[in-house]
Amino acid sequence: MKTTKKISVLVADDHIVVREGLCSLLNADENFRVVGETRTGREAVELTLALRPDVVLMDIAMPVLNGLEATKQILATDPAAKVLILSAYSDDEYVMRTTAAGAVGFLEKQTSAAILTKAIHEVAKGNTFFSPTIARHLHISQNKPLDRHGLPKANAAHLTPRESEVLQLVAEGMANRQIGADLGISVKTVEKHRQHLMDKLNIHDTAGLTRHAIATGVIESGVRLTIM
Repeated sequence: MKTTKKISVLVADDHIVVREGLCSLLNADENFRVVGETRTGREAVELTLALRPDVVLMDIAMPVLNGLEATKQILATDPAAKVLILSAYSDDEYVMRTTAAGAVGFLEKQTSAAILTKAIHEVAKGNTFFSPTIARHLHISQNKPLDRHGLPKANAAHLTPRESEVLQLVAEGMANRQIGADLGISVKTVEKHRQHLMDKLNIHDTAGLTRHAIATGVIESGVRLTIM
């Protein structure tokens, strides 16, 4: 009797109840196998490259490195990786930014288990998949003017991957010395990245950078963390 190969999935979500629920749901289905789970974007990158899952189920708002930047880093190293976004944020701009980063699908967190499993099947086969509500609005988003980086022109400032990491860590409340230790760079280099961020975004204080990070989904609204 021929045994169907299970679809391997990596689950990345910083909410432990959500993550455990997703893992339980998928492991209970004979078609799937959860090969790893994590609460941070940076670890999602590391585990994806180490475990090579068929599908990465990725949240957007996560500490250390958000899902958007994690998706960019994963695909920069492994263009064949398949990242499926599962997020509480489903505005057109979020969808556009994640698809521009290379994600192959986007689901709202309130989606049903049936749609979630169907989405994983589809992206594992090489297709794209968007939850029904998002799919209905996607054609409207695609008509919005984009800059050369695939982002809405209203947010045309293009940050390098390192600047994006620094922005998130600043918004999470980390001091320059902590950021340098976390990223393995000098305090002076961190200061240069912060200055470049402020110049590009025309923002001149930490509070402004934090507000920008919240507005663009880099960190969750109302949450400012200090990572130990």
